Amino acid sequence: MKPNSGTLVINIMNGGKAEAYEGIYQCTARNERGAAISNNIVIRPSRSPLWTKEKLEPNQVREGDSLVLHCRPPVGLPPPIIFWMDNAFQRLPQSERVSQGLNGDLYFSNVQPEDTREDYICYARFNHTQTIQQKQPISVKVLSMDSLNDTIAANLSDTDIYGAKPVTERQPVLLTPTGSTSNKVELRGNVLLLECIAAGLPTPVIRWIKEGGELPANRTFFENFKKTLKIIDVSEADSGNYKCIARNILGSTHHVISVTVKAAPYWITAPRNLVLSPGEDGMLICRANGNPKPHISWLTNGVPIAIAPEDPSRKVDGDTIIFSDVQERSSAVYQCNASNEYGYLLANAFVNVLAEPPRILTPASKLYQVIANTPALLDCAYFGSPKPEIEWFKGVKGSILRGNEYVFHDNGTLEIPVAQKDSTGTYTCVARNKLGKIQNEVQLEVKDPTMIIKQPEYKVIQRAGQVSFECTIKHDPTLIPTVIWLKDNGELPDDERFLVGKDNLTIMNVTDKDDGTYTCIINTTLDSVSASAVLTVVAAPPTPAIIYARPNPPFDLELTGQLERSIELSWIPGDENNSPITNFVIEYEDGLHEPGVWHYQTEVPGTQTTVQLKLSPYVNYSFRVIAVNEIGRSQPSEPSEQYLTKAANPDENPSNVQGIGSEPDNLVITWESLKGFQSNGPGLQYKVSWRQKDFDDEWTSVIVANVSKYIVSGTPTFVPYEIKVQALNDLGYAPEPSEVIGHSGEDLPMVAPSNVQVHVLNSTLAKVHWDPVPLKTVRGHLQGYKVYYWKVQSLSRRSRRHVEKKILTFRGNKTFGMLPGLEPYSSYKLNVRVVNGKGEGPASPDKVFKTPEGVPSSPSFLKITNPTLDSLTLEWGSPTHPNGVLTSYILKFQPINNTHELGPLVEIRIPANESSLILKNLNYSTRYKFYFNAQTSVGSGSQITEEAVTIMDEAGILRPAVGAGKAMASRQVDIATQGWFIGLMCAVALLILILLIVCFIRRNKGGKYPVKEKEDAHADPEIQPMKEDDGTFGEYSDAEDHKPLKKGSRTPSDRTVKKEDSDDSLVDYGEGVNGQFNEDGSFIGQYSGKKEKEPVEGNESSEAPSPVNAMNSFV
Repeated sequence: MKPNSGTLVINIMNGGKAEAYEGIYQCTARNERGAAISNNIVIRPSRSPLWTKEKLEPNQVREGDSLVLHCRPPVGLPPPIIFWMDNAFQRLPQSERVSQGLNGDLYFSNVQPEDTREDYICYARFNHTQTIQQKQPISVKVLSMDSLNDTIAANLSDTDIYGAKPVTERQPVLLTPTGSTSNKVELRGNVLLLECIAAGLPTPVIRWIKEGGELPANRTFFENFKKTLKIIDVSEADSGNYKCIARNILGSTHHVISVTVKAAPYWITAPRNLVLSPGEDGMLICRANGNPKPHISWLTNGVPIAIAPEDPSRKVDGDTIIFSDVQERSSAVYQCNASNEYGYLLANAFVNVLAEPPRILTPASKLYQVIANTPALLDCAYFGSPKPEIEWFKGVKGSILRGNEYVFHDNGTLEIPVAQKDSTGTYTCVARNKLGKIQNEVQLEVKDPTMIIKQPEYKVIQRAGQVSFECTIKHDPTLIPTVIWLKDNGELPDDERFLVGKDNLTIMNVTDKDDGTYTCIINTTLDSVSASAVLTVVAAPPTPAIIYARPNPPFDLELTGQLERSIELSWIPGDENNSPITNFVIEYEDGLHEPGVWHYQTEVPGTQTTVQLKLSPYVNYSFRVIAVNEIGRSQPSEPSEQYLTKAANPDENPSNVQGIGSEPDNLVITWESLKGFQSNGPGLQYKVSWRQKDFDDEWTSVIVANVSKYIVSGTPTFVPYEIKVQALNDLGYAPEPSEVIGHSGEDLPMVAPSNVQVHVLNSTLAKVHWDPVPLKTVRGHLQGYKVYYWKVQSLSRRSRRHVEKKILTFRGNKTFGMLPGLEPYSSYKLNVRVVNGKGEGPASPDKVFKTPEGVPSSPSFLKITNPTLDSLTLEWGSPTHPNGVLTSYILKFQPINNTHELGPLVEIRIPANESSLILKNLNYSTRYKFYFNAQTSVGSGSQITEEAVTIMDEAGILRPAVGAGKAMASRQVDIATQGWFIGLMCAVALLILILLIVCFIRRNKGGKYPVKEKEDAHADPEIQPMKEDDGTFGEYSDAEDHKPLKKGSRTPSDRTVKKEDSDDSLVDYGEGVNGQFNEDGSFIGQYSGKKEKEPVEGNESSEAPSPVNAMNSFV
């Protein structure tokens, strides 16, 4: 054994025989708490025995007859892989007529003359020992009808009638299996292989069916030219009768294979470690299934529980051990063994009886800092037995945190998905169990994000000028920002001309090298922002005395020193035009492949006028030269003479070679073709080679024309291939190309993800888990998993609606994902599918889950109707989204005075089944503000607000102001401060002023106006003179009843009021005719006395009388 390890090493490299270590091994790990044991480990040495010597007689068979060549390989461990080859180590071709059976024999449905050969050799490959054993060659001679006729003719006289019968067609006969029925037993989860090989002429075609059912989709495959039925991952449901039918034009035959699927034990519920505190109860569950049903047995510390020391706290009940009132001595390791004739399962489970008060492992007063509108995670790592319960509080005396704005993780972490500034504060984590309680405080600080409020801008500057880029930032005052400037994503040049200020970058004496992109990056300990701008440097305007221009083109180009792969080019520079030539650019034209197209060849410094150029084979070269100075590029020179290089083998192979299948049974090999001059000669072609990786030893090759794609058909689905593409021309091949790995075409995945589990985190968020599918069933590049989920119904309304499925894609080999945006208190379904490059696999069975209740939305409406002196009627609609079962409504209201200050708040709880409410005992002529929301068991939803006013007291409308007392005065002040009333009074005052002016004018002219007409209509009118105290006109009154014409008439100057005047009512004026109030309480109608009076128009305010009201008395 290795030191400090449980690993046992058996090394026979230095001697010893593997047979000496053959046997069954088991590991036991033991300490003071108990003992755990491992599964049995079987060690057997591999064997690759030789073929027994045997004398093989030549096989002579008539044309059209069937033939079986037996292999009968030696029994090895593990069993060998069988294949047939000839003396040249070439695989023998197989077809519907000739094929190898599962037992290794070679079957001929009917033999043909071309089957005659003496080297049918069966090979057995023992992979573990890396050896191949060979059977002696088998000779087969097919006797054709022509040769039989010749033999018969040589032995008979000319007068005899002779002739062998021609090859006769025969209906199918099964070579294997024999008989009409057979049985097959396979274990659950294995691959089921059923085989039928038939003889007949013409060659029969095999078809498979399952009696009383369908072949399982996505798990059924046909191999060996449909002679073998393959079903992967079999289960008990695959038991039944499978019929193979062999048919040709003469008839058919069939064979029924009765398949029974047995099962080694497999877990339903494996026992799990159990942590209990003294006095607690618990249980270990060990449930397994199989066919036949497995037997469950228990061990404790590696000893059968029946002979283990007794423990009064445990009781064995079949596949369950029940613990009650455990004590610390009850700690032990229990083993569950589930076994049947096909195998066994063994699992260890540690029962640890531990009494530990809660401990919080997160450091106290830990400070967390986050940027606003980003998630905040506050840790509360804990330990204890029994497992502590975790609660979070905010503030010293804050209430427990609940609601959708928080996520509570199983490890104690509190997550605030979107932290705001008001999330800053102290958070307390409390862990408690029955042995104690402990708490820990952590601090959360939410910082303002860093922003660039003035970004650097694009600048164009002349050489030798000065430029400045601004980068003004706004940041949280508690964070210290650092500003970094970059040029073209690299550090600024180490040059004193670059001056970095607090919020700017200044470049002095700008040069052409300063041209580029400048970026300012602001980093804090919590976030980072950046902004960029481009600087373009242009030439300063030249002085009038000097004219700068692009250089003149070079001339007199000359080619010397011609070789196969190089040549020397020389030229004479043109005029510089007051700006020195910095470099020359040499370009070439390939007149053979791309005439008229010029390509860049190289460039040299401006002081150089010759250059040695590298050439490619089979190119007709012409060259030209371009001069460059600071102003720009010259016109190209005249082309040089042409020079044609000799052809040669290609120097390079195609690039970007890929192998990607477009169909499940093909491989599309693509590459980027060589350019014209890269061919190095005429007759460019490509040699495309491929072989299946780790399967084929020999390459398959084909030579294609100058194309960029080749399709290989008949490939297995999604297997790796080694691919190479080699260029060649009429002169030979390019160097040996490198190999790339490609894959044949993908097919849809075969199986759905299993063990789909959903964990609902809160009312709007769930987490889904699944087991990954086996990679061999993906049949393609695994791209990820798709989760389809949809709402089935709302649990509050119990009404189904149109199903709108939502899809979430999780890339890669993920086995879980989050489902956001769920509706509270609803029933959902989901399924999971695996995705490859071809598409989606089958869906997993639909998984149903439900979201818990949440807080409701606001009530759909709130209407306030029927205002009276002291009451208002409220009507409302239930929330559009109750998100649970409504428990009640909460109504809050408060009065608003004329300075818009809010009075005391009153709260009323209303049963959930109510939809209206009459509020009584309110103050008259008072505005109220109402806040209304609904509640579920989770909490209160968002509220809806509304305002309404109770109406004016009727007595205040009818009685004059005098004697109204203090209450009337307070009402007068209230109405006078209303904006609408002030505007109305101003309009009335203006109207009265106009009327007074008209009256004075008409009186001075002696004309008539309504007062004069009244005088004429009555015998003894009483005219009150203009009052001296306020300058207003008195009213005309009827001599008979002495009632004033207007409700708003002023009192006498002595400020006394007669009883009969103060007791007037609207009935006295209106007598029940044409008297009504409009919507704001104003009186509408004409006053009519006992005698005929003039019509009086106008709206009287329902508010208390005021000095302004009194002006309305003259009309």
